[in-house]
Amino acid sequence: MKLFHFFPAIAFIVACTPQDVPIASRSAQFETYPQRLFDTFEINCSGPGESFEKTGNRTFECSEFLPPNAAAYLILNYDGHPQDLPQSVIRLTSTKTNVGYRVDAQVFFNVPQKTGTAVEVPVESKVLDQAISELYQTMGGSLN
Repeated sequence: MKLFHFFPAIAFIVACTPQDVPIASRSAQFETYPQRLFDTFEINCSGPGESFEKTGNRTFECSEFLPPNAAAYLILNYDGHPQDLPQSVIRLTSTKTNVGYRVDAQVFFNVPQKTGTAVEVPVESKVLDQAISELYQTMGGSLN
């Protein structure tokens, strides 16, 4: 799942209607468990070089290998391991609350190290945050 390919139509809508742009948030509250959100997330993580994984009871990840230049940059700048290439990752986690379920998104580059645990380099993007917010709202969530 390319970081911006998961949300192409949403990003287009956001770009065309600035007066209706939601407040950017990587978190949302849902009244019921947002199964449709997670099903859509899994379906959209099925392209070449992408892998979907349920990493916990309510945690889902979509990982994708990066283009060579981006991978090389991350390996060199974060002391990565060239035999284990960096990937872009979008992680959605749901947490049961007293009013339903809270869903949080994390977007980062996962840079495996020669020894020890991988480094997670956060990705900051207002455009991506807007797209995530729009997705949450489309799926019935209210932004936190």
